[in-house]
Amino acid sequence: MQLVIAAVGHKMPDWIATAFGEYAKRMPPELRIVLKEIKPVERSGSRTAETVMEQERSRIEAAIPKGSRIIALDEHGRDWTSVQLSQNLLGWQQDGRDVTFVIGGADGLDAGFKSGADQLIRISSMTLPHGMVRVILAEQLYRAWSITQNHPYHRV
Repeated sequence: MQLVIAAVGHKMPDWIATAFGEYAKRMPPELRIVLKEIKPVERSGSRTAETVMEQERSRIEAAIPKGSRIIALDEHGRDWTSVQLSQNLLGWQQDGRDVTFVIGGADGLDAGFKSGADQLIRISSMTLPHGMVRVILAEQLYRAWSITQNHPYHRV
């Protein structure tokens, strides 16, 4: 099973790639984290936010593995604790399907895409840089796995 992070945005600073890579490499081989960067749609005066999100939706959908469970990150999504994420991770592992976490572009995710997602979650009530969200999500996935293994990384 793979945990795919499909993120609109590319050319992140080196520190983002380094931090993301640190948590991704800690995951066991049977639960790899795979990053799929999606080139954002160029913004111009003639494109509305809705048009940009709609065009990015096509790129996002092309990056999602067939049959994957889709978890869209959205400011209005459910707020999970690390323990709740670990419980969901166990269920997903039993299901066996890949899980794709989707991070939208600067304007967010297309409403139609969000309505078709299996779940909506939020990482924070605060606004975060998109690159930082990748790092936080990778860390939380590692933390969730460590909870399922009773690893001392997660302390209550």
